Amino acid sequence: MQLEPKSLAKVSFLLPRFSFHKALVIPFLYAVVCVCWGTTWLGIGIAVESIPPLTSAGLRFLVAFPLFFLFAIVRGESIFFPKRLNIFFIFTTLFYFAVPYWLLNFGELYVSSGLTALLFSTMPVFILIFSALILNEKILFTQSIGMLVGFLGLMLIIRSQGLHLEHTRLLGVFCILVAAIMHALSYVLTKRYGGSISVLTFNVLPIGIAGLLLTIAGIFIEQPSLSMISERSVLATLYLGIVASVGGFITYFYLLKHMSPNVLSFVFIIFPALAVAIGAWYEGSRFGFDSLFYLILILFGFSLTKLPARSQVLKILSRKPG
Repeated sequence: MQLEPKSLAKVSFLLPRFSFHKALVIPFLYAVVCVCWGTTWLGIGIAVESIPPLTSAGLRFLVAFPLFFLFAIVRGESIFFPKRLNIFFIFTTLFYFAVPYWLLNFGELYVSSGLTALLFSTMPVFILIFSALILNEKILFTQSIGMLVGFLGLMLIIRSQGLHLEHTRLLGVFCILVAAIMHALSYVLTKRYGGSISVLTFNVLPIGIAGLLLTIAGIFIEQPSLSMISERSVLATLYLGIVASVGGFITYFYLLKHMSPNVLSFVFIIFPALAVAIGAWYEGSRFGFDSLFYLILILFGFSLTKLPARSQVLKILSRKPG
């Protein structure tokens, strides 16, 4: 039996259309972001081997700033915050870029790159807490369960690594958690006060100023010796500035325009797992079944905190196609 052209048109309409962009390019770029940010933590660990944390964080931003600035020029976007948000600009420069990244670099002097990534993955939980306190947003029951499960897994994996016995390593854990808290607070305040600021404007000038402040502080406080800085640390710093910061950001910025924000946000659940695997491989550390179980527990718990409300799901499902 032969189908008429009209019938063929109806059948072809029912068949899923193959999109090279959606089927291959978007998943590839999603993987690129996960890899870029998953390797960031190992890069920090290598950078601080011979470059002190203040100086290392500053140099990373100084490497990234010219590329961000060029990207802003190409897109025709302003690098300046609105004048009415000058205080918010200062807050962003200090408490989203300068201080947290110094704390992360300092923390990795005492904590493995994989554990650093896991500790920082608590950020979505703190975002929920600050959103409830500042924006009066409700925390769902599933999100509360997710927070409890995630933090339980985190405590178990910290205990399994013996960090409860070593105060210097606990200091590293504390610094990384404070960095996560600062980032979470910055995200919530950005939602309240900086909603009109483009993602690129939010990053360019604060990164440049933070890089300058951190580097100057590092030179005077840490007094790094050029003869002691290894080639490995220099290459790691360049990687962090060019690939992890600029490359990861531009790719993420592109995906924001082509993906559901909720699906894209799971990058922050995937890259810690990748960081743990890469860190364990690089450091030659044993990663047993108990650690794997704790890792799954953490990621499962924090994934629950990112699930949309039931009303949002029903709203999406009720939308008519086209």
